[in-house]
Amino acid sequence: MFRSRVFAGWCLCALALWVGLFSTFDSLRFLVEHWYYPAMMVAGAFVAGFTPEGGGAVAFPVLNVFLHVDRVLARDFSMMIQSVGMTSASVFILSHKDTVIRDFKPLFAFIPVCILGFLLGMLLLQQIHVFLIQAFYLSLSATFVTAYFFSDHRGSRTQLQITSGRDVLYLAVILIIGGMFSSLFGTGADVVVYTLLVTRLSMTAKMSTRMSIVLQASVSLFGYGYRAFVDHGLTSYQIKTWLCAYPVVLFMAPFGAYVLSRLHVNWMLKTIIGINVFQLLYFNLSEPSVNKVVASTVFSLVLSTVFFYALGQMARNRKSAVG
Repeated sequence: MFRSRVFAGWCLCALALWVGLFSTFDSLRFLVEHWYYPAMMVAGAFVAGFTPEGGGAVAFPVLNVFLHVDRVLARDFSMMIQSVGMTSASVFILSHKDTVIRDFKPLFAFIPVCILGFLLGMLLLQQIHVFLIQAFYLSLSATFVTAYFFSDHRGSRTQLQITSGRDVLYLAVILIIGGMFSSLFGTGADVVVYTLLVTRLSMTAKMSTRMSIVLQASVSLFGYGYRAFVDHGLTSYQIKTWLCAYPVVLFMAPFGAYVLSRLHVNWMLKTIIGINVFQLLYFNLSEPSVNKVVASTVFSLVLSTVFFYALGQMARNRKSAVG
């Protein structure tokens, strides 16, 4: 995993930065008292590098749904921790000897559009009821990967190929929606962009995952900076919890990306399905209410219909082209 000098240098510099920040702003006592943050991110960071979902896919529901941490704090932590973990995974991916850098050039267009969506979300969506945000996010996560796993469609392209103006329109809309999702959950852009890449644009799951990781890392870095320097909304407590998990995600996220390069993609999909379905069930069974059940059921039915139809249509089109 450390064969790349670029990646090894990044890890050393990032670790040295953490030592300086931790000694200045944090303490071992605080780390011991908040042990569950780094423990949680052992799994979260691995997911961030191994799947198209960021570490926030674990951090946001665990903090907001399981531990009842305020939604804004859970979102901020997701972005903050992804700014380290997914950036580390991105450096590993981009510096890998088998990586073709030109394949990632579309991200120069993807990232600004997604950031625009993030800014729109920060301005327009922050007053939505928390249970609706929770239900939508968990339903989105659970349904999209389940539909993809059971579909016959598997992309074969390793490069983005735009064949029509409609492709550009779909990309722009999905990137803006993904940015809006990130403004609510701290993650989510990676999931929806991944879905579009593997369906309409017929890209391979692994390449789509890698592009999604780099995209979400960039949006997370921007979101962290926005909350720190524009909103001035981060507290010392948030900085301390971030520093507690920092070294864990620094290494676990690229380790997930390393495993991804060597493991069959179906294992990746099964892992995500198990995580997401469990989270959705827990949300509805923990402190159950009619509103939560109705919201998650409606969202799941609608999103399942959309995903199964889209993936099925792509599979049919592919078979027609081959035939």
